[in-house]
Amino acid sequence: MTRSIEILERLIAFPTVSADSNLALIDYAQELLNAAGFATHRLPDETGEKAGLFASLGPEGLGPDGPGGVMLSGHTDVVPVTGQAWTREPFTLTDGGDRLYGRGTTDMKGFVACALAAAERAASAPLNRPLKLALSYDEEVGCIGIPKMLERLDGTVGRPDLCIVGEPTSMAIALGHKGKAALRAICRGTAGHSAMAPLFVNALHLACDFVAELRKLQGRIVETGLRDEAYDVPYTTLHVGRLEGGRALNIVPDTAIVDFEFRHLAGDSADVLRAKIEAAAERIAAGYRDRFAGAAIEISDIFAYPGLDVTEDDRSVADMLALLPEAGLTKVAFGTEAGCFADVGVPALVCGPGNMDQGHKPDEFVAKDQLAQCDTLLDRVIEGLRD
Repeated sequence: MTRSIEILERLIAFPTVSADSNLALIDYAQELLNAAGFATHRLPDETGEKAGLFASLGPEGLGPDGPGGVMLSGHTDVVPVTGQAWTREPFTLTDGGDRLYGRGTTDMKGFVACALAAAERAASAPLNRPLKLALSYDEEVGCIGIPKMLERLDGTVGRPDLCIVGEPTSMAIALGHKGKAALRAICRGTAGHSAMAPLFVNALHLACDFVAELRKLQGRIVETGLRDEAYDVPYTTLHVGRLEGGRALNIVPDTAIVDFEFRHLAGDSADVLRAKIEAAAERIAAGYRDRFAGAAIEISDIFAYPGLDVTEDDRSVADMLALLPEAGLTKVAFGTEAGCFADVGVPALVCGPGNMDQGHKPDEFVAKDQLAQCDTLLDRVIEGLRD
């Protein structure tokens, strides 16, 4: 575990908040992997300020008929620390005895460090099937980077037989998570003097009516919708996170913005749910058009990512349990890039050190014994690739 902690110390020192560049971290990881004999493929984003990385060691071959192997996948970005009451320097790894503190220790540089350390160990003897790594960007802002990277998968390192996405699960094997759509509703009314407010269409009224409809839809889902008791919240959820509108108290606002999301179970169609929301928006707007023909609620996408839903009898689960027979099976409340891998036909499961209860918080930490368990898992992965 010493080497994993050494690498983790380096990774934490890179302040790779999603709004900032991750290139220094990618430089470090690429140099380490090249030194271990990996073939690496750097995948810049459109700005040139960020990049993802694919790497492979072992038998070469591209496409679905290639040698397969196992891919270890992690994101390099972290959430901000601004406004949080840290008692330790967030971008310096701090040893707290049985815990290691720093931004990203749990989410998810702890796994990335273990994966890079395993890559070095994998170079000590030939592999009969390849070990592959994927390091992505912009996961924390909606799994934006990995879909662009996956467009290059077949032409770079090829498809693995199994992808382990190392988000924190306390080393349990997660078979599923909900999909998510983040959306924006722009509500349009008419401006005017507040002394004559009833003569105008207040965009904030449209927005509030729309929020009320979302709450009603949520209520119906709770009462009669699909349920999956493997989740802490066992049904599809709708959430309004931001409402903005108005310039001054004495002006009737002509525009209001509602940012909202839904996180849906695999059995709930995102398209069907979106259609219900669109229909509700149109009903609300139509009720105001007797006063303003242009009354409208326009819904647009911010981002979306697919869910993950793997059955317990899937071959990937058997393969993973062979590596980690002591692990339990679970589903996680948060989204991961595993759904993106599964969406392009790559078998993917989620398993990594730490617990998301520690993620996104001040004094984020990962327990050392969790890193040790992850190192053990990855040693077994390497041995399996040598058999």
